[in-house]
Amino acid sequence: MAQSLPARRRRRATLRFCLPYYTHWGQNLVLLSSDPALGSIDPSSARSMSPHHRGEVLFWIASMQVLRREPGAPRRLQLPAIQLDDNACIDIYDLWQDASCPESFLFRSAFRDVIFRNCRSDQLSSTEQQRLACQISNGTDTREGILVQFKVSCPRLQPGQAVCLEGDVTRGSLLRFSSMGGSVWQGECIIDKSKYVLSDESNAEDEVGPDRELLLVTAGKPHPAAIVVDDGYFKANPWRGAGLAVPVFSLRSEEDVGAGEFSDLKLLVDVAVKAGLHLIQLLPVNDTSVNGMWWDSYPYSSLSVFALHPLYLCLQCLSAKLPHDVQEEIQCAKKKLDLKDVDYDATMAIKLSIAKKVFKLEKDEVLNSSDYRRFFQENEDWLKPYAAFCYLRDFFGTSDHSQWGVYSKFSQEKLNKLVGPTTDHYGSIAFNYYLQYHLNLQLFEAANYARSNGVVLKGDLPIGVDRNSVDTWMYPTLFRMNTSTGAPPDYFDKNGQNWGFPTYNWEEMSKDNYGWWRARLTQMAKYFSAYRIDHVLGFFRIWELPDHAATGLMGKFRPSIPLSQEELERDGIWDFDRLSKPYIRYHILQEKFGESCNEVTDRFLNEYEHLFYEFKEEFNTEKKLVKALESMEGAYPSMKNRLIDLLQEVVLIRDPEDSKKFYPRFNLDQTASFRELDEGSQHVLRGLYHDYYFQRQEGLWQENAMKTLPALLNSSNMFACGEDLGLIPACVQPVLHDLGLVGLRIQRMPSTPGIEFALPADYEYATVCAPSCHDSSTLRAWWEEDETRRTRFYQNVLFYGEQPPAKCETFVVRAILQQHMEAPSMWAIFPIQDILALKEVYAQRPAKEEAINDPTNPKHYWRFRLHVTLETLLDDMELLSEVTELVEIGGRCTPSRSDITLRVENGNHHSGGEEAEFVKNRLSNGHKPGAIKDLEPSKTINGQHHTKPPIFMDNENGLEFNPNKCRT
Repeated sequence: MAQSLPARRRRRATLRFCLPYYTHWGQNLVLLSSDPALGSIDPSSARSMSPHHRGEVLFWIASMQVLRREPGAPRRLQLPAIQLDDNACIDIYDLWQDASCPESFLFRSAFRDVIFRNCRSDQLSSTEQQRLACQISNGTDTREGILVQFKVSCPRLQPGQAVCLEGDVTRGSLLRFSSMGGSVWQGECIIDKSKYVLSDESNAEDEVGPDRELLLVTAGKPHPAAIVVDDGYFKANPWRGAGLAVPVFSLRSEEDVGAGEFSDLKLLVDVAVKAGLHLIQLLPVNDTSVNGMWWDSYPYSSLSVFALHPLYLCLQCLSAKLPHDVQEEIQCAKKKLDLKDVDYDATMAIKLSIAKKVFKLEKDEVLNSSDYRRFFQENEDWLKPYAAFCYLRDFFGTSDHSQWGVYSKFSQEKLNKLVGPTTDHYGSIAFNYYLQYHLNLQLFEAANYARSNGVVLKGDLPIGVDRNSVDTWMYPTLFRMNTSTGAPPDYFDKNGQNWGFPTYNWEEMSKDNYGWWRARLTQMAKYFSAYRIDHVLGFFRIWELPDHAATGLMGKFRPSIPLSQEELERDGIWDFDRLSKPYIRYHILQEKFGESCNEVTDRFLNEYEHLFYEFKEEFNTEKKLVKALESMEGAYPSMKNRLIDLLQEVVLIRDPEDSKKFYPRFNLDQTASFRELDEGSQHVLRGLYHDYYFQRQEGLWQENAMKTLPALLNSSNMFACGEDLGLIPACVQPVLHDLGLVGLRIQRMPSTPGIEFALPADYEYATVCAPSCHDSSTLRAWWEEDETRRTRFYQNVLFYGEQPPAKCETFVVRAILQQHMEAPSMWAIFPIQDILALKEVYAQRPAKEEAINDPTNPKHYWRFRLHVTLETLLDDMELLSEVTELVEIGGRCTPSRSDITLRVENGNHHSGGEEAEFVKNRLSNGHKPGAIKDLEPSKTINGQHHTKPPIFMDNENGLEFNPNKCRT
């Protein structure tokens, strides 16, 4: 935003904006501002920029269709307060804000509010305010030279440090920059019109990477009266850190009851700090109490995307005045539930029972407190519907709100009556308020403790919600309730996955700019400073299944461009019933069922033509078939998979909403129906299959992601990571890069086709790397699963010549963890089971028992619990020191030393008694962000570290610019 010039008589000045940026053919850049002269934020009125080559750099100068908007916050343009002649020029040199630039991530709350919480310079000191006010009031006379105003962002400065300018213009002294807030530093100086001295900034030493260049564009134009240079970010070695991943329910402490609790997170933070880890990653913590049994242990099937799960309630924290009998009951529950795994049903029952007793004792005091009233007012938009839903669920004995009679359809009027304080059931409503109030207090306290210790708490944003949830009850139009969400066949399950969630009605969600999603992120940001977007591919396209599907195979992508009947007929495909209905012939039945063929035929099938069969009405969908088999005796239940295979014997899936549109079945060439087609039809269908899955959708999916994901990312300042595993469309990585979304890399699931194991050294910077995750087996279990595979890994990845040990011994674990610590990835995050495997005493439990999830089992019981307490880990300095050593060997930052901390004393740099270590990596211009190169040779002069200085020239105007150094 332009600032009015303070001179008594306003004079007209020309602003020339210059921006280096390489476009694709047919693209153009436009300049957009809140000022009416620059479009008033209306893209149709924006000022076009024109391209000019200067050497090898393409400058865009400003004296449509919007393809790409610059990420980040809008800049604020504050012009220098100088004396101007009429029609004077001010040149403004700027840089495009790249969301995936390593330094751009550091402005997210995970860094700004946690890791660099002591480095912030958001407020001007009183001295700097006075100095700036003096400059603005007096103005600056530029008749004898050109004023250059430098701006640079430096989020990593330590308290007491400042950015300075050093060079000929300052006669060897340092020109101290002023903090402008938001980690922006600004300095001004006058230069002679024939000689220019440039200075950049540095965090502790000279900037790494190539020297900066300032190419003036003044051919045929007068010299500017002033130059404003927004020089982007200070070029430091990319920041890298490490963390651990664990579900809250898996924690074990000496005080929790049956499962990990929010209060245990403070102990886990202490463990992380001692282990040199900067981040704790959790699974979703929202309430999943849909079925009232252990099925609710599945943390991704939310009852409410806002409410927290009572499983994580710390009973002892409910009150400082717990009666003796309640304390005794808690102690008995602790002993009873101190089991190898979580007993979900028993733990929930005991916690809710005790919490109700405490509620009855203290409800008047708590519900009338100012803290509670403030919590209620801030959250009542979701809290009231949640409490009403829980009451109706318990009253009707089901969460299926379609069975709630008059309450099956949500309305505000009905809600207000349900939660009215004069109702007979208000105690049940208020109890749910009370629970959420305390859960909020306990998680908020843990989150603040993590922040104060420099540990990032990373949450998880599930891709779906349960179809019987508060959200589908309140907002049914936002969901496609006749469908189910899943994933196509991939590494996790060759038959695909069916998660059971309804898919989203993106068209309806877009009407309020995805307000439901934005509200979710706003709520998460109260506790977390980073988050994982579960199945980020779902924001490009989702694998949509009919609601009668039990498996994940028979789906289609939504959105997607289907195969039209006209298109198929043009290619010679015409027998649509033959291709889209289960292809069941007698010889196929004989192959599948052998001697039981006739028995299966009589029980499940009708013969509609000689030796041609179809399923009977009561068995003609996967869900019907599965349900029927559950009540059958004999050999029939063991035939389930083979019978489902028969239902899936189709080549094309007909669109249920348009009978003239079709989708190729995933892996259609593996069906008997396909194999028995003529070669010509097979060839055509293979081509259409490849086109549907790998070509025709890319533009559509990219467009869909660019509508939905920015709404999420802009709704909070949390650091975002996307779980991008599975079948990855080509459009995904460019979109994640443009939006500044960090991807996930699992070594055994390489994103590069054709290789068995990824090499962490090859990962891009904007990634999180890990040897395993909650959806896979642990490192130890994976090692034991396949002897020939571990041999290939041991010899080809770890480079050992001999045969591997049968068990994943500690030296193997250390080697794998070290590979990940040394990877270029911004974050290395390890499941806590893989960290514990560093010490033999913690690796005695059978490896298979450490699995958190089995993606092949939709009814998996999520109950893994650590077999060692957090207190024990906190005292195990041998383990914690080994982890810290691995972090430091990998060149990653630790909570006690998140960056090389240097003090400025009498103009000299000191490292607090420790020798500063220079990581031999840099981000090199001319390479994509994240490309890591070795530092070019540098030299030490008088104890200072130096690199080759730059020379800047404007050949057309005969101006030569000498180098300067950037210091703090």
